[in-house]
Amino acid sequence: MGRNKSKPEESARGRQIIFDTNFNHRFISADRLQIPSSNPGNTYFVPQNIKSLYVRLRSRAYHTYFRFARGMTLGAQACVLDSQNRVFLVRHTYVSGWHFPGGGVETGETIVEALTRELLEEGNITLTAPPKLTGIFFNARVSRRDHIALFLVEDFSQSGPRLPDRELAETGFFALDNLPDTLHASTRSRLEEILKNLPHPLRW
Repeated sequence: MGRNKSKPEESARGRQIIFDTNFNHRFISADRLQIPSSNPGNTYFVPQNIKSLYVRLRSRAYHTYFRFARGMTLGAQACVLDSQNRVFLVRHTYVSGWHFPGGGVETGETIVEALTRELLEEGNITLTAPPKLTGIFFNARVSRRDHIALFLVEDFSQSGPRLPDRELAETGFFALDNLPDTLHASTRSRLEEILKNLPHPLRW
């Protein structure tokens, strides 16, 4: 915050990216990565595939830690629908695509407490009625130990738009007939199941 951030430029070298190291280490879009340097202001060319490698390593590191910190990992996500029948979605800085808001259940939290915290953190959204559990899924794409509890949220208030930061690149409500092209496949499937009252599969 408060730093003079220069705008990254795409390199003319085909599938490579130029970035300014005045930025903190984060993804600023689905295909750009910024890494700090001991020489601020220097620029480096980085292949785009470093993003996918970084995401895999980060995810694996998290789950290696949680493997010892917890016997199993559990996440809470919410399908938040407003009065205009729009769905609230988030796009993180460290992984591609749009997703439901949510996150991991911390030690000492109930799953609803975790969901409440995540909605406030990621969307400035406060629950005004208990959320409705729609399903619990085995998230084998992430880890053999990971599960996701998905809730439907229709009663809530929002104090204001959630501004971008190091964790979240974008957030917003989307009309159901105008969803982002990069909506994650699992998120799209879960949304369709909720809207059409279809049975959920056991796997995310």
